[in-house]
Amino acid sequence: MQLRPYQHEAIAAVYEHLRQRDDNPCVVIPTAGGKTPVMASICKDAVGLWQGRVLILAHVKELLEQAADKLKKVCPDVRFGIYSAGLKRRDTEHAVIIAGIQSVYKRACELDAFDLVIIDEAHMIAPEGDGMYRQFLADAKTVNPNVRIIGFTATPFRLKSGPICTPDGFLNHICYEVGVRELIVQGYLCPLVTKARASRADFDRLHVRAGEFVADEVEDLMDDDQLVEAACREVVQYTQDRQAVLVFASGIKHGRHIVRVLREKHGIECGFVTGGTPIKEREMILGRFRRGELKYLCNVNVLTTGFDAPYIDCVVLLRPTMSPGLYYQMVGRGFRLHPGKQNCLVLDFGGNVLRHGPVDRIKVKERDTGNGQAPAKQCPECNSVIAAGYARCPDCGYEFPPPERQKHEAKASDAGILSGQATTTRYQVHDVCYSVHSKRGAGEDAPKTMRVDYRIGWHDYKSEWVCFEHSGYARHKAVQWWKERSQVPVPETAEEAVDLAEAGHLAPTRAITVRSVAGERFDRIIGYELGEMPPVPDESCWTEEDVDFPFGANAVSAEEVPW
Repeated sequence: MQLRPYQHEAIAAVYEHLRQRDDNPCVVIPTAGGKTPVMASICKDAVGLWQGRVLILAHVKELLEQAADKLKKVCPDVRFGIYSAGLKRRDTEHAVIIAGIQSVYKRACELDAFDLVIIDEAHMIAPEGDGMYRQFLADAKTVNPNVRIIGFTATPFRLKSGPICTPDGFLNHICYEVGVRELIVQGYLCPLVTKARASRADFDRLHVRAGEFVADEVEDLMDDDQLVEAACREVVQYTQDRQAVLVFASGIKHGRHIVRVLREKHGIECGFVTGGTPIKEREMILGRFRRGELKYLCNVNVLTTGFDAPYIDCVVLLRPTMSPGLYYQMVGRGFRLHPGKQNCLVLDFGGNVLRHGPVDRIKVKERDTGNGQAPAKQCPECNSVIAAGYARCPDCGYEFPPPERQKHEAKASDAGILSGQATTTRYQVHDVCYSVHSKRGAGEDAPKTMRVDYRIGWHDYKSEWVCFEHSGYARHKAVQWWKERSQVPVPETAEEAVDLAEAGHLAPTRAITVRSVAGERFDRIIGYELGEMPPVPDESCWTEEDVDFPFGANAVSAEEVPW
């Protein structure tokens, strides 16, 4: 299996963290962005290079099956076992064990010592108390005090307590993060589109308990006859040309109501699964959906984490939620690419976009009560939902009134799913200038960067900053940037980098590709057309040789185990 560039970057960032820090890292990759191949590659290195032992933990059997499948593809020579009651396996002796937390949370001693514990969907670790993950991890540390924990998630936050990485938690630092919009632009995730909703419920009268809307109140509100019938009309209208429609209902009664209206009013068969659906019936329904025999599928709190159906090209949110993670997971069912799938349509009848913001810019607040200002707003002209700070709609140019008038004229909306439009432009480079840059207000000992200014027109420049003096991921990117342009060892300081650049040791830059996003202050250079790399100079003029990252796909002599 060939890893994508950002997956290689994630692996390098993990190893750098384990080498440089004593705490535990977390990797953030969007749903459908490929966390499992990264985990499998780490297992391969841990066993093959460092003779370590690894445990992969997840909370649903679908994630365990995905991990097993990727291990077979990435490292077929690594023996792995599975410990899961749901999968009817209880292996304990292998170098890599894939386990369901429900099956092993009391059995850390039985499984013996691990060097690494990798947790998929790491936001499931409870912030406090005696949850299953916390109990197991505490026991695992007793068995091996030096065990290192690596978390993987698409949503590095919890509903009630905010970020999952804290100084005193099991996970302490996000070592690598790649965003939804970035992967969409690069072609690794499916674009999302939306339509404005004509059918809306009044969510202001819902009460919040333990950080979430009261379930009975939500179902009573959403199960209104007129609302269900109007919503089903819109769903049918917008999905005529869609191939697979996944509906999230507010409760069992509400879900059955949706299925009945689609059947009786529109002649449409819609499958229905809940947590109480018998296993064989559930597998039969999901099988028909996967084979394309069933176009519409409604569910209640089931098909979120771990449900892999890349052909889904419409997600219908017929429920509100206060949880930004649940909102993200529901929408994320449409992120995966599939042949013939141009985009995924999101129909939000639950006010979730205005509540949490565009899915690539989710706003997370600690102890959120739902009474704060909405992080998004609707354009009254084109019905686009955009970030709240826009004065002009980036889609149609509508000028929003000043805040004093807007509070009287604003209309609630449930449309929209991504923030400002992104554009990419290729520029010819006429000249390149290098300089040492110090951050404004920083002390004399603060790391400096090399500023690179590309002249693309008369007094028109695009700039970037290369962080040779920083550590972690920033240094890794600087090393990568330099090695693509020069055969001279990577410099340690910005001043040394500027001297080498001005001495002609970098390949010339012919053109750059720049990404601009409406509403964002800075553009980003995402591509380069480079000229021929200068020849290797006489070794007598070299500086001290730079030490490369000794792990991952570019591994060199790595005698020291990173954990």
